[in-house]
Amino acid sequence: MRIGILGNGQMADALGGQWTRAGHEVLVGGRDPGRATDCAARIGAGAGTLLEASDFGEVTLLAVPATGVEETLLAVDAPAGRFAGRTLIDCTNALVPGEFTLAVPAMAERVAGLATGSQVVKAFNLAADSVWREAPHSFEGEPLGVPHCGDHAAANERVAVLIRDLGCTPIAAGGLARASLLEATAAFAIGAWVNGADVRSLFPPLAAAFGTVHPSISRS
Repeated sequence: MRIGILGNGQMADALGGQWTRAGHEVLVGGRDPGRATDCAARIGAGAGTLLEASDFGEVTLLAVPATGVEETLLAVDAPAGRFAGRTLIDCTNALVPGEFTLAVPAMAERVAGLATGSQVVKAFNLAADSVWREAPHSFEGEPLGVPHCGDHAAANERVAVLIRDLGCTPIAAGGLARASLLEATAAFAIGAWVNGADVRSLFPPLAAAFGTVHPSISRS
C-alpha cells in the first residue's frame, strides 16, 4: 500500500515506521523539509512536501497537532477535492490542555468537511505514539484492539489492514458520526491515566457486560 503522511512528529514516526517495516511504501511530508527528511530517514520512508505526501497514495495519515489540522488541509487545497475518493486517516485528539475535555466536538467530521470527497476514518487516537512504536502488544493474553470509525467500507478495510500490520485487532466501531465518541473516549481515558487510574479496570469483560442475556437475544 502507498501511504502519504502529513506531518513529521511522533505519530508519523511511530505509525510510519511500523508500516514501512510491514512492507508498505511511505512518504513523509512536512512544512519543514529538514524535519520531514529526518523523520523519513529514521523509519526508512521517502520524504517530500505536504503536497507530495497528500498526492502519494490511496491512503493519507493526518498526523499533525489538532491545532494545525485546518491550516494543513487548507495548505494542500483539500477543499478543492485533492483527497476525493481516497482514505484519509485522522488520528488527532483535540483536547483542552490540562482539562481533558474536547476543544473540537467532532474533529473527524470537521476533517471530512475540510477535505472534500475524502473517505475519512478515525483511528489510532486512543494510545500514545510509544504504544504504536512498540507494537505488537499482548495485554492479559489478548492483542490490543484498535477501534476505527468511517462511512466507507473500502476505507475501513484499508485501515483494518494497517491495524493488523501492527499486530493489533481492528474493531469496527461504526460510521463517522460515531468518531466523536472515540474522541471523547480519548479525552476521558487520558484524564484518568494522568490521575493514575487504569481504564482497563473500568469495564466488565464481554461475557459479563450484559449479565446473563446478550442484547441480541430476545428477552420475551
